[in-house]
Amino acid sequence: MKKTKYIIILIAGSVLFSACKKDFFTEVNDNPNAPPTANMVPYALLSTVEGALAYTQGSTHSFMVSMLTQQTQGFSRQAYAYDQYVFTSQDFDDPWSNWYTAVMENNKKLMELADGKGYNQYSGVSRILMAYSLMVVVDSWGSIPYSNALLGDALVLHPTYDSDSKLYETIGTLCDQAITYLNNPDPGLLDLSQNGEDRIYGGDPALWVEFAHAIKARLYIHQSKGNAAMATNALAEIAQSFTSNADNAAYPFGVDETSANPMYQFNENRADLSFTTSTMATMMAANLDPRYDVLFDSTFSDVNGVGLGGAYGNPEAPTLFITYEELQFMAAEATLRTSGDFAAAQLLFTAGIQASMDRLGVAAPDAAAYLAAHGVLPITTVTDAINAVSYEEWISLYLNQEAFAMWRRNDAPALTPTVGGQIPRRLLIPQSEYTYNSANVYVSTLFSPKVFWDN
Repeated sequence: MKKTKYIIILIAGSVLFSACKKDFFTEVNDNPNAPPTANMVPYALLSTVEGALAYTQGSTHSFMVSMLTQQTQGFSRQAYAYDQYVFTSQDFDDPWSNWYTAVMENNKKLMELADGKGYNQYSGVSRILMAYSLMVVVDSWGSIPYSNALLGDALVLHPTYDSDSKLYETIGTLCDQAITYLNNPDPGLLDLSQNGEDRIYGGDPALWVEFAHAIKARLYIHQSKGNAAMATNALAEIAQSFTSNADNAAYPFGVDETSANPMYQFNENRADLSFTTSTMATMMAANLDPRYDVLFDSTFSDVNGVGLGGAYGNPEAPTLFITYEELQFMAAEATLRTSGDFAAAQLLFTAGIQASMDRLGVAAPDAAAYLAAHGVLPITTVTDAINAVSYEEWISLYLNQEAFAMWRRNDAPALTPTVGGQIPRRLLIPQSEYTYNSANVYVSTLFSPKVFWDN
């Protein structure tokens, strides 16, 4: 696992302290984080991409977006400014460059290497990782460079921007291609399970196929508001995806400091983000939610209530990409949008809450008591029922950027802006794009243009 630790150490130095200084990735055209491709084997690149993806999602990106969804609260330094929606374009240089440079550029090299050598399983996995990464970036920034970016030696210094709606089509295509590669009975000369470098699924191609269907389910549910056909498509993908918590797409971290969970490292170094004073913590406490003591550390002595609980704050806590419980909440929402079948949605809603309790290790009697008190969908209107589903999915998506997409889609749970009259609907295009790609970049605010599905 030396290569995995290498990428984590590299990214830790640049990502976790992005609030303090500009990332060196934005200063040069060459990627210092990309290993040479000559004589490179795909499993070495796979461990690099997986580690970079988990760290990039779980650090600065999660840090910023969790404040917008009020899962956390910034109480000092730049975290306080972010909590008050005081952002500049430069604040987004680091997460943008890490998505492009550490994650997607290396992933493109993996894809090209696998395709060139006929490594079918690696061709499939690289496309799933690209589809997932691309969806996060599109959902955060809208239209972005892709089709003539990530070109390696054929470097385009000023890549044009692809529309967000077209990139959603690309995401779907990547997933479909991945499923075809992974379902090929011939894995190629290298089997995914041979070298132990797949930290997400241990080289199991069937689970990777389920992950691809989960990504497509997100793709469709994002577009399902006012579109029953998209909700129907989401249900079809969910039916082919995870069947239990054992299938969750997640990246495990290690117990030592150099390979620890990024949010743990952030708290160790900065501690200007509060968890127990957030809107989420307040609402969970009021509901006597038994997951509270797993997500939050109420014994923490700091007056600001920093207190991140063990499920996400331990060094080995994983970065979660997509989970079984999220799919159950998606299915409940999609069922309500397609048929308004409250009884069917109720079963899925209950399954989602129970899966969340199980994943977090909540005792069965405590989970049952919560379900009895808060686990019944309102049957007044479809909107009321979707709002109830959204609240539970918001908890399920703790510190996951997908909570921002879900909240924008459903405008639920009901959140009050910390300042002004509205909560941001997107992230700013970074300053590096205005500096180095001014001919193609567009003006953005925190409120416009919205991502195409945000209606």
